[in-house]
Amino acid sequence: MPDPLSDPPSHPTPTLTILIDADACPVKDEIYRVAMRFRAEVRVVSNAPFRIPVSPRIKRVVVSDSFDAADDWIAEAADALPNNTCVVITADILLADRCLKAGARVLKHNGEEFSGASIGGAIATRAIMADLRAGMDGIGGGPAPFSKADRLARG
Repeated sequence: MPDPLSDPPSHPTPTLTILIDADACPVKDEIYRVAMRFRAEVRVVSNAPFRIPVSPRIKRVVVSDSFDAADDWIAEAADALPNNTCVVITADILLADRCLKAGARVLKHNGEEFSGASIGGAIATRAIMADLRAGMDGIGGGPAPFSKADRLARG
């Protein structure tokens, strides 16, 4: 039986499009490798240009630096693509919710999948953490940086 994670499909399927919320994504190189293996299209969405591999399948999308411009572009693109042909890579919980509602599959950069069943709890936890941080007068911050151990844990 073929392994869907290591064996690309042998029958024609709609093109998979991977949309990367790229400004803070620590695993872009890994995404490029997987995308090339599965012949997926990749859109690297950010507020500022940076280097991407030279490939007709990988395109850079630079949006304005206005608040949520990259999120808006990604959510609209996810909504425009046929269901089951779009994967969004983001750590942004509210963007993940928008993309799930558009019919995309959504992964965190550590490989965990957001789902309809998990997104409500993630949004609630995000709101609680924001309230706690607000009460600490700026002490603390966001999640810990993505480490080498995190990268190795996902293989």
